[in-house]
Amino acid sequence: MASQPPTHRDAVKLFARLGYASRGVVYLLVGGLAALAALGQGGQTEGSRGALESVLAAPFGKVMLGIIALGLVGYATWRTLQALQDTDGHGSQPKGLAIRAGLLVSAVTHTLLAFFAAQLIVSLGASGGSGSGSQDAAGWLMQQPLGRWLVAAVGAVLIGAGIAHAIKGWKAKFDRHFSMPTHVQRWAYPVCRFGLAVRGLVFVIVGSLFIIAAYQYNPSQAGGTAEALSTLRHQAFGQWLLAFVAIGLFAFGVYSLLTAIYRRINPSV
Repeated sequence: MASQPPTHRDAVKLFARLGYASRGVVYLLVGGLAALAALGQGGQTEGSRGALESVLAAPFGKVMLGIIALGLVGYATWRTLQALQDTDGHGSQPKGLAIRAGLLVSAVTHTLLAFFAAQLIVSLGASGGSGSGSQDAAGWLMQQPLGRWLVAAVGAVLIGAGIAHAIKGWKAKFDRHFSMPTHVQRWAYPVCRFGLAVRGLVFVIVGSLFIIAAYQYNPSQAGGTAEALSTLRHQAFGQWLLAFVAIGLFAFGVYSLLTAIYRRINPSV
């Protein structure tokens, strides 16, 4: 019997899985670089952009970065479909709409990250630092009407997203989307729960930085993952805190790779 030709659904599934894998690689790099910083074997902590910049130094760096960029576009496309088509059944109640709005924000941020990766491929070099994106966004928002309140609102949304991540990890809510063998679940679920909780913590710190920026009316106080890690590093027992979060972000990278393999993806296209 002849095999069926690939369909749009097959293409979306492939794109989505490549996207989850690319997100996983980015967080593995972020966690690894943070661990090196905690051990005193690296420089400053890096966020997603810094992690992508580090890929250029690897053998076949341009090729690897191109694959990651394509995957991030795929991830952004899938997030958009999740939001608009409600593929996970979040519904149209306020809670569901808030989740779907968050998915659209994720689509935008990963599109920008893919664009940054493409810029690196073309320019073969750094592009203004890994933390500039959040500060630029805060600066742009502050120039708008009610700008300070917009920056504070972004911070509140990020804190809410962080708490949601922690709850998702604690209650293992990802289970309903997974089709994973039991023998894999035994070791994978603790890793996934820990990774989600730590990523949630990072979101809460990033959101707090945005609220501080709004309060002080200073966009340079805002920041992303790199600034959140740097904040932890400068606390009491900062080296241990940074190492703990580095392991958690690495675990989130593993969770993303597992999602690429075992998540049920049901696009309605």
